Amino acid sequence: MPELPEVETTRRGIEPHVLGTRITNIIVRRWDLRQPVSHDIDQIEGKQIQHVLRRSKYLLLSLDDGCTLLIHLGMSGSLRILESGDEWKTHDHLGISVSHGKQLRFHDPRRFGLVLRITGNPDSHPLLNHLGPEPLENGFTQSHLKAACAKRSSAIKSVIMDAKVVVGVGNIYASEALFRAGIQPRTPAQRLTSPKLEKLLTAIRIVLSEAIEEGGTTLRDFLHSDGQPGYFKQKLFVYDRAGEPCRVCDSTIRHAVIAQRSTYWCPICQK
Repeated sequence: MPELPEVETTRRGIEPHVLGTRITNIIVRRWDLRQPVSHDIDQIEGKQIQHVLRRSKYLLLSLDDGCTLLIHLGMSGSLRILESGDEWKTHDHLGISVSHGKQLRFHDPRRFGLVLRITGNPDSHPLLNHLGPEPLENGFTQSHLKAACAKRSSAIKSVIMDAKVVVGVGNIYASEALFRAGIQPRTPAQRLTSPKLEKLLTAIRIVLSEAIEEGGTTLRDFLHSDGQPGYFKQKLFVYDRAGEPCRVCDSTIRHAVIAQRSTYWCPICQK
């Protein structure tokens, strides 16, 4: 599933092509995504795209009528910028043509994505109103993380993957951030000291920032906005490396399942 860095990479990839343009045509070839495409989606035609934003793993295209086009890539979705007349692929489900002749094409083989027209403040929408702070913005502080961990005996990895605590720390990035912070992923959250939490907060920011700069993690179904895979996988320290030597101390990377998610750590570097 595309995570925060992949979605941010996509946002940065499409923004120069659609920002400030006017939507000239909307083509829906399949309506039955995870939720049906909004029945009133045609009302975005003629509207100008004023902002291209991201909230957690959702892309938000703010329009000049006060409405927002909310897009979620689901398990296997991608967005590409094409010419309006380019051939449609089998799993291209929706196209948004804009005023300079380009088209934003939504491709989703598994159809777990979303394309919704929403009115009012998008932060109040049920898909967004429960979300925690963005990890790279000022709202994600040590005091916030400390309060979230204070009375929780669950594994710290599960806590930082909880979108109500902080958004966008998916399975890969949680494992990598915990490695850099030197924290064993099964550690009960309430046992972490303030210095450890500060290290973890910093590590989360560094890992996500590096992943964004590298274009995301190479997953089977993820492609850049230009159709090319990301490259952050080359820098992974522990994720999906069970049985391999640690890149720092040479110990064997271990694997366990925490909250139904594969988890990887170094028994020496992470205590």
